[in-house]
Amino acid sequence: MTTGADTQVTGDEAPRRRRGRPKGSSTARTTRVVTMTLTVSGSADGEWQAELKHGTSWVARGLTVSASAVSAAAAALHADLAGPVTEVIESAKAARAARVAELEAELEQARKALAELEA
Repeated sequence: MTTGADTQVTGDEAPRRRRGRPKGSSTARTTRVVTMTLTVSGSADGEWQAELKHGTSWVARGLTVSASAVSAAAAALHADLAGPVTEVIESAKAARAARVAELEAELEQARKALAELEA
């Protein structure tokens, strides 16, 4: 007499199923990975845009966002992101301030020229 563990398969006999889980199977839940890509791009003028892609589908494209929102989002995500973003925003602020100074000087010259013509 043979037991189930000692049974040998010969010829056309089907192998007997063993009790328990088959090797390699796991009851652990697989983690579902969601891939979303957020791209934030800015120009030297300080204008920012955001695009969001879910997998291969675009959710939003070309959304205008403020520099303060970009700065806050970078700070909320990670300190390593906040530093470079702040540098870019500060550089854009400095460029805008320089442009404002140029325009104010030009406006002052135009006012003087107008005053001379009216006199």
